[in-house]
Amino acid sequence: MDHYKILGVHKSASKEEIKQAFRKLAMEFHPDKHSQSPKSLKESATVKFKQLSEAYETLIDDRKRADYNLRRNAYGPNPNQSKRYDYHYGSGGGGHSYRDPYANRYSGSARRGGGGFVRFEMGLRYLTTKSFLLNASLFSILLGGMYIIDASGKALWKMQNTGKSFEETMESIEKAKASKDNSD
Repeated sequence: MDHYKILGVHKSASKEEIKQAFRKLAMEFHPDKHSQSPKSLKESATVKFKQLSEAYETLIDDRKRADYNLRRNAYGPNPNQSKRYDYHYGSGGGGHSYRDPYANRYSGSARRGGGGFVRFEMGLRYLTTKSFLLNASLFSILLGGMYIIDASGKALWKMQNTGKSFEETMESIEKAKASKDNSD
């Protein structure tokens, strides 16, 4: 489902153009306007209105629009193969059902090994999530704290024990314990 095509706007459309296109089409396909229409027309208008709403919600928000454009470029002209309102009509029951939103997400080139860009994008998204950044920051703080404590311990040791290394001091302590044990 191409959000730009659904709203009838160009990819470089401004927010105002998107808003005007949505208002015009929403008035035409709003479910309340089709409440007295035949069932098939009413259902198709409802589906179209939901698609319009999703397209508007995505394209009016700068972050969502950038994400959509990135996925659109990575996956081709149909980045949203399985979104919330993408219905398919069953032949047996006559009703509609929701598709699994994760069913076709990584189909095609990503499975065959040609989706390097997609994998890179997914890794980059993970590395920029708030939880990852908070965990990385906490880890960096702890690691830095451990280094500072270790360095300050060595500095204190050198200040208190001039001329002796830690190993030399431990050897002299062992000798003192051994001579004490021999004298007893």
